[in-house]
Amino acid sequence: MSLEVALEHRFGAFALDVAFGIERACVTALFGPSGAGKTSVVNAVAGLFKPRIGRIVVDGRVVLDTEADVFVPARARRTGYVFQDARLFPHMNVEDNLRFGWRRAAHRMDEHAIEGVVDMLGLARLLERRVAKLSGGEKSRVALGRALLSSPDILLLDEPLAALDAGRRAEILPYLERLKETGLPMLYVSHNVDEVARLADEVVMIADGKVTAQGSVFDLLTGLGVAAVGAVLETRIVAQRDGLTVLGFDGGELVVPEVERARRVRLRAEDIMLAREEPRAISANNVLPATVVAVAPHGAQADVLLAMGKARLVARITQASARRLELSPGVPVFAVIKTVIIDP
Repeated sequence: MSLEVALEHRFGAFALDVAFGIERACVTALFGPSGAGKTSVVNAVAGLFKPRIGRIVVDGRVVLDTEADVFVPARARRTGYVFQDARLFPHMNVEDNLRFGWRRAAHRMDEHAIEGVVDMLGLARLLERRVAKLSGGEKSRVALGRALLSSPDILLLDEPLAALDAGRRAEILPYLERLKETGLPMLYVSHNVDEVARLADEVVMIADGKVTAQGSVFDLLTGLGVAAVGAVLETRIVAQRDGLTVLGFDGGELVVPEVERARRVRLRAEDIMLAREEPRAISANNVLPATVVAVAPHGAQADVLLAMGKARLVARITQASARRLELSPGVPVFAVIKTVIIDP
């Protein structure tokens, strides 16, 4: 699965000029602040708006080429779209909403596939319920199911969790992770760094209508420009002992409360302390050797980029601490990790 996008359009004083390509089936996050142009990009991919200049190719199929006067209408693009506000039909129950997507599919799934989507999203007990009786999280799951049952080549999600509170977001994220396991390519719009760190494989950063960076979530979100994330690490289980699990990653090992399977874990920059000498007699389970790559001052604070094998970590400390420790590129340190975020 590949995706090529190149768009130019002007909305009054705002100019959209983006170009990026994805060469593999994965979850690609369009990440950036509100108003950056992310929704306009997915609307163009879906065929909901035609830019002044543009070319979009989905898995080798040209769906937009303004120069060649090609514009495949939305209904023929085989995209599933999940909007921020769900957009379910209020006069239908859950099952009818799901089957609406199924009936409109160019290539319908069989009944067993419908049952599989219902099971994956935990919708069986909701099938007869009216939309008005659903919680925000339940509406989001139904919207996901309806989009999936349209048999899309690519799933477009425009801030699907933005309207939900923290509890509802936590409820939906595991279902999105299950969806990711199906291998269906997704273009996921978000300005929430935690969502992107948890779900995305590839990240396209957009600001002021332009692509500012693109790369792996493990590289792009572990950098001096995204200090909220200290690291995003793909791990494997190395050992289980004393109610704890040892997770290995490309650069070391982390000891965490017992888990049953390998996880993607996150570290917050502010939860990483630094020491020039290895601390002794300390309660922290994770003290890892690292090397300083760069130091970026931000007011009274400093973000310190660390190399740990192939992994990169960012620690946020005070500038006073950075000066006292005499931190500069190449200096060896020990990263004391206070908290490892492991999502359910």
